[in-house]
Amino acid sequence: MNFENILVELKDKLATVTINRPNKLNALNRATIKDLSKAFKILDKNKLIRVIILTGSGEKAFVAGADISEFANYNEKEGRELAAKGQKNLFTLIENLSTPVIAAINGFALGGGLELAMACHFRLASNSAKMGLPEVSLGVIPGYGGTQRLPQLIGKGRAMELIMTAGMIDAEKALSYGLVNQVVPQEELLPLCLKIAGKISNNSPVAISYAIKAVNAGFKSNAKGFETEIIAFGSCFGTDDFKEGTTAFLEKRKAEFPGTR
Repeated sequence: MNFENILVELKDKLATVTINRPNKLNALNRATIKDLSKAFKILDKNKLIRVIILTGSGEKAFVAGADISEFANYNEKEGRELAAKGQKNLFTLIENLSTPVIAAINGFALGGGLELAMACHFRLASNSAKMGLPEVSLGVIPGYGGTQRLPQLIGKGRAMELIMTAGMIDAEKALSYGLVNQVVPQEELLPLCLKIAGKISNNSPVAISYAIKAVNAGFKSNAKGFETEIIAFGSCFGTDDFKEGTTAFLEKRKAEFPGTR
């Protein structure tokens, strides 16, 4: 499989998908989301592949966020479409994939990057990883499922604090919150993922696919939360705060929000 923005390596029963935009800290743009969506669909149909590991190239970032330059000038409708298409084509796709997906968080996982990791079935991190949802510092909210998956994983209060402060937490705190399952030194991260993937691949793929479906079903009571997020995310694009937040980011300065709602 040849893609512009990702690398796919197949070995035995395992597939490793690496987001390969190191000069952009592996930031998610439309083309990368399209590549990932296509790759996951192909891999899920390949019955020889029992586990998929998702990681980022280099040692600085898993995914440092969305590519803000792509959507800084979007209006409300375009914002809603951005969130809706992203959720459907990639994030919800991964969450419901019948093949287990392990996120190997090898560095910064911020904004859309953390949302991508949270869509995976579970997460392992290097001890240098940093995680957060900084969207409100740009005058917008998480739009790829972050307002729904983060509270499910770490609890409402902690999720509210992390989202509202736009702060980052280190790998050890993420471990204590239950956001990641294990933390190891950088050089041990992929070997650990491969070890766990090997254990998974020895078990029934049919049973595992049913287990994924059953576990996910337990979190469907707030399914409308994703729709609410999409609408709210799009609404942010019509605000002065969004214009100021994204402009300040692109101009590499601190944002000064008008603060009117």
